[in-house]
Amino acid sequence: MADLLLVRHGETEWSRSGQHTSWTDLPLTGHGEEQAKSLAPLLTGRTYALALSSPLSRALRTAELAGVTGVVPDAGLHEWDYGGYEGVTTADIHRTRPGWDLWTDGVPPGPAGHPGESPQQIGARADRVLARVGAALAEDAGDVVLVAHAHFLRVLTARRLGLPPAEGRLFQLATGTVSRLSTEHGRPVITEWNRRP
Repeated sequence: MADLLLVRHGETEWSRSGQHTSWTDLPLTGHGEEQAKSLAPLLTGRTYALALSSPLSRALRTAELAGVTGVVPDAGLHEWDYGGYEGVTTADIHRTRPGWDLWTDGVPPGPAGHPGESPQQIGARADRVLARVGAALAEDAGDVVLVAHAHFLRVLTARRLGLPPAEGRLFQLATGTVSRLSTEHGRPVITEWNRRP
């Protein structure tokens, strides 16, 4: 059976500083562009039945620099809506809300249009993406590649493995990496994680 490849976009200023970045459409840093280019040997030369990307520029640019062709933007791959925590680091949140955990506590509402998402809401969105991915993988016409963001891809991985959305906390995902989900005896498994050339 074909593989599901997960690509986290390259570094941005906020991923470097640890600021939560959802809808803020930051470009890749110079290092992030180099990370994206370095992924080409891991991604080119494959046949893709489906290539999807978050519509944000950091993901689309990563796909372009990594040599993934035929990429279709899909709003379902957008990063977790961090609501009122957009642009804020976990350390800063802990100053006013000790013990806060994204995976169990969610986020407060943000400005208009950004109400924030709970782990359950992000899990439901990941399930919708996985339904589309599953149909493409079932055709066995090639691999599927998703270029997106850390927290969303972590939740998607948990859901692909049959785990609750909050179990995405178990899968740390670095910038500019490729991870591969496959199957073993008919069950989804992680074959590679956080791979760099």
